[in-house]
Order: sequence, then C-alpha cells, then structure tokens
Amino acid sequence: MKKNIYKEQRIGVFIDIQNLYYSSKHLYKKKVNFKAVLDEAVNSRTLVRAIAYVVRADELKENTFFEALKNIGFDIQEKELQIFAGGMKKGDWDVGIAVDTIKMAQKLDVVVLVSGDGDYAPLVEYLKNAQGCRVEVIAFGRSTSSKLKEVADEFIDLDSNKKFLMSS
Repeated sequence: MKKNIYKEQRIGVFIDIQNLYYSSKHLYKKKVNFKAVLDEAVNSRTLVRAIAYVVRADELKENTFFEALKNIGFDIQEKELQIFAGGMKKGDWDVGIAVDTIKMAQKLDVVVLVSGDGDYAPLVEYLKNAQGCRVEVIAFGRSTSSKLKEVADEFIDLDSNKKFLMSS
C-alpha cells in the first residue's frame, strides 16, 4: 500500500517504454500491461500528464502499439533508432525524460518515473531536493538499480503482481 497518497496530488507519469519492454521480455518473456501500470501510478490522484517515451525501429506492429498507448491515455514522445557504422544501435530517452520532468516539476506534486535505470538517480534526488516533488519509481525490482530504489520516496515493484504482465 502506498503511503502519502492524496486525491489532490497532481501527478505526472513518465514511462521509459524500452526499459520496461526489455525488462519484462528478459525476465518473464511477456509483455507489459501498460494500462495496469498507469492505473497503479495514478491511484485516484489528479493526472496532469502521462508521457510514454518510445523509439521507432520500423518493426511490425509498432504503429499499433503506439496507438494502443495513446488510447490508454499516454502522450507519445518518439525518436528514431540510431544505427551507427559497425551496426551499433542506440535509442534511449534518458536526457529527454530528465528534461521533461524538470520542466514540468513546478506543476506537479508527484513525479512517477517508470524505469529501473540507475542513471535516473541524480534526477530523482534533484526533483526531491530542489523541486520539492515526491518521486515514485515503478519498475521490475529484479532489474532495477539499487541506488534508484534507495533514492526514490517509494518504489513500486512490478515483480510483485502478475496484473502488470500480459502474454506475448
């Protein structure tokens, strides 16, 4: 049960889609139920904005997936997958998510970061200490940085409930 939940809290939900997608695929060979994740994040509070950060990789069913995220209630931020000479691929949203949370922090009481990436730990500390936001992190505990869990006001472990997973 979450602590310090008030209906009046204005929240923003920022989901690193690739981080969750690959964690659930690796750990469970299943897909994430993003509707259940959003419901868990909002928890009867006032949703200001929910943003899903995606990387376009020209895969089959990609547009259908992005449309499904929109229908759930997410705004979509997308970027193209970068492919470098030699075949290395890069498609992360770390800086974009950090910038968006910082820009929106003054309009929010709670920032919900849905990612297990430890690179976000300094961002969480900044949002808490300089912006006065409560920061909740939602991710699969088995693949989440211990530092990120430690600095968050609350960590919600997606490993704890099968409602967050769907068949592949």
